Amino acid sequence: MIVLIAPENDIENEIKILHQLFEKGLEFYHFRKPYKNYEDHVLYLNQIDKKYHDRIVVHYFHELINEFNLKGIHFQEQKRRDVLENGSQYFISLNMIGKTMSSSFHEPEELDSCDIEFDYHLLSPVFSSISKKGYEGKGFDVNHIDKMIIGIGGINDNTIKETIQLGFQGIGVLGGVWNTENPIESFKNIKEEYEKSI
Repeated sequence: MIVLIAPENDIENEIKILHQLFEKGLEFYHFRKPYKNYEDHVLYLNQIDKKYHDRIVVHYFHELINEFNLKGIHFQEQKRRDVLENGSQYFISLNMIGKTMSSSFHEPEELDSCDIEFDYHLLSPVFSSISKKGYEGKGFDVNHIDKMIIGIGGINDNTIKETIQLGFQGIGVLGGVWNTENPIESFKNIKEEYEKSI
């Protein structure tokens, strides 16, 4: 699986590009906009064609899952620690039927020992980040962990094969698409390379 993470700050023609990416087969779009408030999240989602809402996973304001037909919710590392370790109360007001739940990790050991059942786990940084300067890759080998793990950090069409060899069952991309001159072309190349590597 390929997870595309939203750019933190809006870029020119972002919604238009996003629609084209969905048309090219994007299935998992992680809507991660730390600087947007609740109203901004609603405005953003309302600009996206409803037929693509079920491919969007929201990182902030999980209650949006009750208002939009979204794919699922994602827990940043700190939020997972704060919320999920205090039991299932958090989910009482959320309509989670048929929805995905995922979380971010930065250490394979913590991911392996986590007893919460996530549909998939994002582990970073596998390689040095394209979008975050100075974020050094750790080349994690996760072949020994029996969980659905998506590798993030420095993923582009040149690093996909190695990512799969390291035991990852999917890839997460941010800079490898959004920081390129042609995000659509970059996504297409990444998708082709990924399909060849699995």
